[in-house]
Amino acid sequence: MKIHINNYKHLPEFIRLNERWISHFFELEESDKALAKHPEKIIDDGGYVISLTDTDQVAAVCALFHKDKDTYELARMTVHPDYRGQGLAHQLMDVCFQQLKKINAQKVYLISNTQLKAAMQLYKQHGFITTHRGPHPDYQRADIVMEKIFGNKNL
Repeated sequence: MKIHINNYKHLPEFIRLNERWISHFFELEESDKALAKHPEKIIDDGGYVISLTDTDQVAAVCALFHKDKDTYELARMTVHPDYRGQGLAHQLMDVCFQQLKKINAQKVYLISNTQLKAAMQLYKQHGFITTHRGPHPDYQRADIVMEKIFGNKNL
């Protein structure tokens, strides 16, 4: 797999893959539709879109939304159905942590749903801890917030 950070050419596939998994488990929300119209805003606002490719096929994607000076939100992580079960989510997580270390970020958090058992396991394996349970103001589908606070020694 080849790693790409902020490849604007991959943004349409980033949106397509995310809409596919969201629609599989939940319903698309207004924030999803707004992001689909302007996914470049993630990068333009100081964030990162990470993609893994197999030849020319985008196999997995995620984003780090820049929230403030030292804080990022890990979001929109998904793996193409043809590539699931190959450890690509772990690879994405490692790339995210490398990028966060490179920019000296202090905290990364995520918003998810506890029904996504594989995702919950992935996040716990990578050191995320729960900071909030229950309804979330930004997403109808969300019921958990997790974060990882780190210095360079913990990445």
